[in-house]
Amino acid sequence: MWFKNKLNPRAHRPDSDIRRRPRSPSFLWRSSSPPLLISSLALLGTPVAASGASNQCRTSLKSLTAANWASLNATVHGRLVSVIPSALWCKQRGGCTDAEWGSARFRLSNIPGAMDSYNYEQGFDGVGFVCQRNTTRDCAKANVPRYSVEAETVADVQAAVKFAAAHNIRVVVKSSGHDFLGRSTAGDALMIRMTKFKTATFTNNFKLTGGKTPATMGSAVTVGSGLGAGDLYQLAKANGKVMVVGSSSTVSGAGGYVQGAGHSILSRKFGLAADNALQFEVVVANGTLVTANSVVNSDLFWALRGGGAGTWGVIISATFRTYGTFQSTIFIQTYATSSDQVGADLMQLHASHIFEYEATRTCQYFFLQKANVTAPPILTLFTIAINQTTPQTTALLAPFQRAAVAMRGVTLTSNVQQTSDTNDLVFFADDIAGIDLITGSRLIPIDTYKNRLSKIGPAYKKLMDVGSLNMLGHLVAGGQVAADAGISSAVHPGWRTALVHLLMENPYTDASTAAQQNAVKNLWNDHQLAIIQDMIGDKGPGAAYSNEAAAVEVDTQKTFFGPNYPRLKSIKSKYDPHGLFFARNGAGSDDWNAEGTCRCK
Repeated sequence: MWFKNKLNPRAHRPDSDIRRRPRSPSFLWRSSSPPLLISSLALLGTPVAASGASNQCRTSLKSLTAANWASLNATVHGRLVSVIPSALWCKQRGGCTDAEWGSARFRLSNIPGAMDSYNYEQGFDGVGFVCQRNTTRDCAKANVPRYSVEAETVADVQAAVKFAAAHNIRVVVKSSGHDFLGRSTAGDALMIRMTKFKTATFTNNFKLTGGKTPATMGSAVTVGSGLGAGDLYQLAKANGKVMVVGSSSTVSGAGGYVQGAGHSILSRKFGLAADNALQFEVVVANGTLVTANSVVNSDLFWALRGGGAGTWGVIISATFRTYGTFQSTIFIQTYATSSDQVGADLMQLHASHIFEYEATRTCQYFFLQKANVTAPPILTLFTIAINQTTPQTTALLAPFQRAAVAMRGVTLTSNVQQTSDTNDLVFFADDIAGIDLITGSRLIPIDTYKNRLSKIGPAYKKLMDVGSLNMLGHLVAGGQVAADAGISSAVHPGWRTALVHLLMENPYTDASTAAQQNAVKNLWNDHQLAIIQDMIGDKGPGAAYSNEAAAVEVDTQKTFFGPNYPRLKSIKSKYDPHGLFFARNGAGSDDWNAEGTCRCK
């Protein structure tokens, strides 16, 4: 496990001030400047509006009285806190160190309003100059909720949901803040934060709730929606199990991750997280706690498995299949190149070897990154060979490695290996956070690698020509993901024919001008998308992993949901007829303006 603090795939971002930051330890709700608690007064507030049914626009939180908030705070036993942007939080405590500011664990544990991509604290579209780390001007205009219910019980969640519905106010749900699209934050809103729901119950004989004869589903774990992947993997190890969760330690497996489908280093072996979900407990818009599985509320169960995050209610827990653990091997290799063209040629070579990993269902992250637009690219390979030894993995990677080092202008600069319990290898101890980042992505079909192979290297060259710095490939599809095509879920069908998830991470800094910020914001739609579509031969919008996609995506109904969208919207109307849970680009969001504050039709 020693390398996990040092070799994080997200740690090689191009800005000098965010690259290779030192990791900080886990701070479990320790703070020298805690959030401001709302004083509990024995007052009952009168609702501003009976419901959202007859109102075109939501009520501003400014319209609510101190008595309203005191009433809610009393109901949730003093767990209502005021929320401020992370930059202001740090200023009020005399500053945050670089290690604290850049640590996802620290931000999650200490700052309720913090987002990993903190540009979404500044504006819902991910750009702006509001309340930055180097200047805390206009913090009152920041895109963070005014208050948060730091929920500890189901009753807390129900009270918050009912309060939001009664007052017709905007509500957002946050499990970890690891949200590339900024959906778990919003200005002038009440947040329900689930970070304290950290339970995990393992069983070898899980039975579904409901139905005449509860079906036995075998080995499973029921996970609270606030439990991060890093902690969950270690609990799984202690129980001799392994499961499909993300690789970032703070990401909640039972939160937005599974609702967006949830890819994993183990997906080629066991499928997507949504494919492995057996049951959910969720508080829906009327404040009721419901169970959703294949026998009760099966339509909601279908939607929760891949139908988009932040849309359906507040997940209390999710139950996933588990599998007996085993040994695996990780190889982390870094290839330096001498030019963009050599980097593109190396990616062409990589593509020609990609099917060599099929038989073992090996997963690989392959990240081509540039320190700046003039620097030569570096390719980093994170390879997880499932149930393979170090000698077996060495042999598996040898054909590509031999061909790569034989190329002029390519140098293998590091080659780290470790064989261990799989749970020790599949997550990173912390994730880089506190950065300005705009993303875009596409699922790359298997057909591209079979029938359009010659297009791949030139596409990488074009991506670098337009200023792309972080081109992050994830070999996480095919295998069991494709084999699970018959599962009834809202997962985009594009996952079943894909091989790779290709993610563009486009950063900027607080020092960037408005023109530079907008150029980064528009890089995906103006340049990168067309290059990728040409590579895969896609005349339509294609398919994207909705959790790691573009907040500025144009045709999200097709790109995120495909043919599932009409059914998703119908289910949304059934369980949330007034649109209490709004997620930008989520099911039913087309009925609202971009901020989710007023209906547009």
